[in-house]
This record gives sequence, C-alpha cells and structure tokens, in this order.
Amino acid sequence: MTLSEQSGPLSAAVAPSLLREMNQRLLLDRLFAEGPAIRPQLARATGLSLPTVIAAVAGLERAGLVRAAGRLELPHGRPAETYEADPTSGTVAGVDIGHDWLRLLITDLAGNRLTRLDVRNTASNARSVVELVRTAVSEASAQAEIEPSAITHTVIGSPGVYDPRTRRIQYAANLRGWQRAGLTEALTESLGIGLTIDNDANLAALAEHTYGTARHIDNFVYVMIGTGVGLGLVLDGRLYRGARGAAGEAGYLPFGHSIQPARPGQIPRGMLEENLAADAVVRYAREAGMPAPLTAEEVFAAADQGVPAALTALRQEADRLAQLTATVLALFDPELIVFGGGIGQNLGVLESETRAALKRYTPMTPKFALGELGREAVVLGAIARGTNIAREQVFKERIERV
Repeated sequence: MTLSEQSGPLSAAVAPSLLREMNQRLLLDRLFAEGPAIRPQLARATGLSLPTVIAAVAGLERAGLVRAAGRLELPHGRPAETYEADPTSGTVAGVDIGHDWLRLLITDLAGNRLTRLDVRNTASNARSVVELVRTAVSEASAQAEIEPSAITHTVIGSPGVYDPRTRRIQYAANLRGWQRAGLTEALTESLGIGLTIDNDANLAALAEHTYGTARHIDNFVYVMIGTGVGLGLVLDGRLYRGARGAAGEAGYLPFGHSIQPARPGQIPRGMLEENLAADAVVRYAREAGMPAPLTAEEVFAAADQGVPAALTALRQEADRLAQLTATVLALFDPELIVFGGGIGQNLGVLESETRAALKRYTPMTPKFALGELGREAVVLGAIARGTNIAREQVFKERIERV
C-alpha cells in the first residue's frame, strides 16, 4: 500500500476528532470571555448548530472544563440550563521582578484573585533572585491554600529580553547577574512548573490593553520609566516584539555625546536610560542644589511643592521625556501614549513641561494617558498571558483523557 493510499482513510478518521476539539475550544473561549450562557445562546454566538453545541458542551463538562451554573427562566418554555467555564480547572502565577520589589499574584483561569504578595527585592545576585521567587511562590501558594505544584503555569515579568534560543536574558542592566547562563533552568527547576519569561514593559502594555486604559485601542505605546526605561508596542491590536524580541528597548536609544561606563559586574546601560530613569532625576536634583540622600519620589514631591531645585530637575526630566516622545511619534504614530513605572506615574507633574518641550522637537500633538493599573501593570500582564497559556494546556490535557 502506498503512502497516498494510507493518507485518505487516516485523514477521514482524524478530521472529526479535530473538528470536535476546535468546536469545544471555541465554546470554552466564548464562555471565558462572555460568561455563563445557555446552549441556544452559544449556538447563535458561535454559528454552530444546536446539536453540535449540546454534544460539545457535554464533552467539556465531562472533562471538568465547563460546569452547570443554574437554570435560566425563559419567557416561553421550560427553564434552560446555564453553563459556565470552570475557572478552578487551573491556576496561574504572575511574577514581576523589579529592582526594588518582587510582586506576585495567583489567580484561577478566569483571572479571579486567589492571593497577592509583595516582597522587597533584597537579592544581591541571580541565585538569590531565584531563591526569592521560589520562596514567594511557596508562601503565596500557602495563602491560596494550594500546593505550588498545582499552579498550571507561571509567567515572570523581567527587565531585558528573553532569548528562547539561548534560554538567556539580555539587556537587563539593572539586575545584577540576570544575564548569566543557566538562570532559566534554575528558575524552572526551582519552581517545578511550566514557566514563561517576558519583558516587563511588554506585559504592562498587554495588561493596559486587556484590563486598563487602552482596552479599546489597537495602536498605542506604553512608556515605562522607573529604574530603567522601556516601551511596550501594541500595533494593529497585537503586541509587537520585533525579530528578536528587542523592540521597545528604548533605553538604548542614542542620547547626548557620552556613554557611561558599565557598573562593576553589570552590562552597560543605554544612553537614554542613563538620562531618563529614576537615578537621572536624582542626579538632576543634586546638581541643582538639593541635598542628598534623595529619591526620585522625593524630588517629584518637592517639585509639587514648588521647590526651585526640584522644579529645575523636573524640567530636565521633561525635556528628555519629550525627546523620547518625539521619537515614538515619528516611528509609530500611535493613537495614545500610556505612561507607567515609578517615574511615568508622575505624568500629572510632568505633562505640562513635557508638552512645552515637545513643541521644540516635533509638530505632532500626542494624546497622553496615565496607566490605570499603576504598580500592578506588569503582574497583571503576566496573568493575562499566563491564563491564555494555562487554558490551552488544561484543555489539551483534559480533552485527551475524556
């Protein structure tokens, strides 16, 4: 028998199974997105026949992916059974690893919060960060009354760019040792669960697009300014990462005439990051005469009170931000620019000076908005990505067993 003779019967045997799974996945996605529904509603919403919906929902219910949610009284006829996606069929952990804080959130597959944990990032090297993440996940799991091994998938938001080919993180200049080989393997082994690592600005943009300021906007740029500087680019409704995942690494844009030497044990920071991130705000304030020690938060508070040296620092920061904004406008022409991060959250103080400076660099007039999600943006973006991955994983595992 030839290969072509074999392929016909095999295709005929496989096709119904594949079609059944496609229909089940369509219905499950609809229930997660829109909430409980009766079967005729699902048929109308998806375009599937009512008998197909009845069979598919029954299969999903046997798999523990869908559950009955009560009966709906109808104007005519008998009450109809309502069905909903079962959010307890899996759990997701989102982790935001920042320079100063580690934020962790555990949810079910519908994004309902089970527990939230914030931990000071006191780690001095990559190994310590791995241990900090492991301990935080273990503690948060105990609070949620689940075992860490019960987490379906974990998404970690991190500065820099994760390269899946080398399994290493690049360009994370503000986390000591975070680029070393074996880090991903150490995290996976330590957590013992499915793991995805993604850029923090990308996740924050995804969160604002899913839950926040940019919910109905398909072309926007999320500007994250804190310890570092990064962009999350949403173009035509999709997160844009570039050929190697480094789209949005705006901290490396050329700025000024000198490059700062790398700090001991760390890779060099970008020129724009050196002149726009939180420590730049402190440097401008000290140069203007404010006494040390200082934090960027204290500088903005002083500017809000009209302290001259702080106002000078604010104008310098606004000028640098205007240059970045002009670059973003020229390259992407976004409908909206959303600001976040420790510095970006001060848009109320920065906006007027930034707009005044922007007139020197471009005739374009952007629309600005402050991110709604604040310091939770990265961890919520991790949950948004993690729930999609976990739903697919749980679906495949359970459908195959039915």
